[in-house]
Amino acid sequence: MKEKINLEDLSSKNPKIKYSCIKNLLVVAENNPSSLYPQLDYFVELLGSENQILKWSAIEIIGYLSRVDEEKKVDKLIGKFFGFLNSGELITANHAISALSNIVIAKPRYQDKITDELMKVEHYKYDTDECRNIAIGKVILALQSYIGDLAEKKEIIKFAKRQTKNTRPATRKKAEQLLKKLNRTSENKH
Repeated sequence: MKEKINLEDLSSKNPKIKYSCIKNLLVVAENNPSSLYPQLDYFVELLGSENQILKWSAIEIIGYLSRVDEEKKVDKLIGKFFGFLNSGELITANHAISALSNIVIAKPRYQDKITDELMKVEHYKYDTDECRNIAIGKVILALQSYIGDLAEKKEIIKFAKRQTKNTRPATRKKAEQLLKKLNRTSENKH
């Protein structure tokens, strides 16, 4: 069954219609990205939207569409997504982290470059240190999503070890879990 996609609903003045449409698009993008891929340019335009929810959703959708991006259009957006990491806005950064992890899974050739950029989040400025710690936790989860494919783990191990001293307990715990997973992965290769 083909999903009925009505992008005009994103321009609706009625918030219920607009945000219901966004929710549906996110589900379609995750489960059937090829049906939305022809609209990729529309979502790229939304990256500059004043409406933060549309912008954040576009970031996520583009991450999902990377799985079917044979035209390599998403490749040209990776640098823009890196900019979202250092935007100072936690929610924007978190959506970019999620999208970039999807891009790594879809396009492993960018793994090293994206991984390096994700780990820089620990040095970026956000509204508060706690916001930065939340973003770091999101990075750790992103790294875990493609950990088995990580070629060079030394820098990631150092990053995770630093985060075991993070002031946010949830981020510390994620770092400890990442280290365990890294150890198991390296043991399975030997």
